[in-house]
Amino acid sequence: MAYYSYVATDVNGSTVKGKEYADDFMDLSEKLRQKNLFCTEYTEIQEKTVDVKYKFKTKDLAFICRQLSSMLTAGISLVRSLHILYSQEENKKAKAALLEIYEDVQKGRSFSEAVQSRPGVFPLLFVSMVAAGEASGNLDVVMTRVADYYLNQNKVNNQIKGALTYPIVLMVLLIGVFFGLFIFIMPMFRQLAGDDIPPLSQAMFAISDFLIPYWWTIVLGVAVLAVVIYFLRKSPAFELKWSEFIVKMPKVGPLLLIVYTGRFARTMANLYSSGLQMVDCIEKSADTLNNQYIANLFHESVVEDVKHGESLSNAIVKIGVFPGVFTSIIMVGEESGALDEILNKSADYYEDEASAAIAKLTGLMEPVMIIFLGIMIGMVLAGIFPILYGGMGNIANS
Repeated sequence: MAYYSYVATDVNGSTVKGKEYADDFMDLSEKLRQKNLFCTEYTEIQEKTVDVKYKFKTKDLAFICRQLSSMLTAGISLVRSLHILYSQEENKKAKAALLEIYEDVQKGRSFSEAVQSRPGVFPLLFVSMVAAGEASGNLDVVMTRVADYYLNQNKVNNQIKGALTYPIVLMVLLIGVFFGLFIFIMPMFRQLAGDDIPPLSQAMFAISDFLIPYWWTIVLGVAVLAVVIYFLRKSPAFELKWSEFIVKMPKVGPLLLIVYTGRFARTMANLYSSGLQMVDCIEKSADTLNNQYIANLFHESVVEDVKHGESLSNAIVKIGVFPGVFTSIIMVGEESGALDEILNKSADYYEDEASAAIAKLTGLMEPVMIIFLGIMIGMVLAGIFPILYGGMGNIANS
């Protein structure tokens, strides 16, 4: 498919200029005719090449799903809907990715095959939901559910970012005050210090004497530590241990489990109501938690138990991760035959609880950093005042 710049006339004889993707001149003329335009001039142009390996963000996915749902519900064909999506996209990389999917569907491939053939562009959950929607013939309904899901996820992500803003500002302030005090403030009091310096003041001068010439070693050490942690996180063994550690941390672990419970319930409800098999629903829902430890428990225990005929609620009880109330709710849903509806309602509850849990997590961080900041400033003042008073006394005596 080529990209054309064209000059056309409308029904009133006015000149219209624009750009359009088309297979050839005949295809371009047909597309313009559908817009009540008659092509008078056209030129094939070369777009700036872009990397089609674009990973859509949660916000983008919510918008795409909502637009697709609206257009499909209105009776617009999938090919035409995809054409409208990529035509309106302003991001070059996203536009290139949508264009390739549009071309594949136009050539006869299914929508699910088109998105599945580009791993990393769309999440696995999106691919599974598209496949389920096409199989059931309710792609518009499924897209509505996926749009709601990603809107909720985007809302939670924004809450986390907003809640972390204040602790991050405090952390930056803490580091800035530390370096400022020992590099710029402490040297100003050295001339006032006499021979009899208190131990605390001596320790602070020693820190200052080290930081002034060797501050770069601390910066380098932090950079090396960040790189080491980055590569360790790439290790499956380290990621597994870290995921287990944060889940079992006092105070923090129970709050995180509330967030994971809400996310699992929402994903499970969407997948199950779309017609996927129970085992597939469990596997894909566990993978969306972004916690390798819990995902492994589901894959190695829950999935195997369900495959052998055990109920989902009993299988989840065995791993002892989610709250007991949640497993009881799943049991009620299984017995009543309304598991997807029960999961959706419980997801609403746990997502509200997750918002409170996020606030509590950041609430645990703020006082700790404020205390550290107060202790550091207090120690500096305790080390400076004896020197200041001693200096003033020497001046008075002289």
